Amino acid sequence: MRMNSLAQLGFVTCALWLAPALAFDGTRTPANTKPPVTPVEAFRSGAASLKAGENDKALSALQYAADQGYALAQWKLGRMYAAGDGVPRNQLRAFQYFSRIANTHAEDSPHLPQARFVANAFVQLGHYYLDGIANTEVKPAPNRAREMYAYAASYFGDPDAQYSLAKLYLEGTGGVKDPRQALRWLNLAANKGLPRAQALLGHLIFKGEVVPRQAARGLMWLTLAREGAGGEKWVVEMHEAASKQATDGERQMAVLYLERYMNGRRD
Repeated sequence: MRMNSLAQLGFVTCALWLAPALAFDGTRTPANTKPPVTPVEAFRSGAASLKAGENDKALSALQYAADQGYALAQWKLGRMYAAGDGVPRNQLRAFQYFSRIANTHAEDSPHLPQARFVANAFVQLGHYYLDGIANTEVKPAPNRAREMYAYAASYFGDPDAQYSLAKLYLEGTGGVKDPRQALRWLNLAANKGLPRAQALLGHLIFKGEVVPRQAARGLMWLTLAREGAGGEKWVVEMHEAASKQATDGERQMAVLYLERYMNGRRD
């Protein structure tokens, strides 16, 4: 699905704001004055200031780059406000930055270097629409969450979006329940190396809850997930449970599948 703009489809409900451009010293830059630096230079300066712990200087530089429409600066500020990293935590402001990216860059080529940040903005918007933002006009809208995930999953091929979309299909949240579509999206994300997708895919096919049981292949995916998940508790527990339930033959076959999978990725 291609979009001419998200605003035309009514995806973004919050008004977006534009602040006057800031010079790096925090002063306002007159509208008729040539910007002292490019947005890319401003972003790099802001990133360097963040690394040095100079949060005020970093914020001015990043805000300048964001106001010039530089998507990476907008994404960085969105992430900062979402996490309260160097700025007061403000989910609505984060939502606004991600919305600006989605409205402006929805049809950017998925092959551009910035595409993964644009895709992630859609994923973050999906999370916000799924749960809403308390005490704001951003209310829970699971159907919009599904639309955000679906766009990033299909157009940008983003594995996080594919995983999130699969979960909605499994649960029937925001639309129809379709476990087979969920498996399709999980398989795509799993093959891109996303441990969460590998774990959930492995669990489903090991148990045979959606398709006929494939214990060895399911255990293979769970093994890959455990190796890549950094000790994430639910992934470890799923892998251990499957390992205990599997027969010796299934465990041996899982090892063969794993070797073939790894050899195929190296070829």
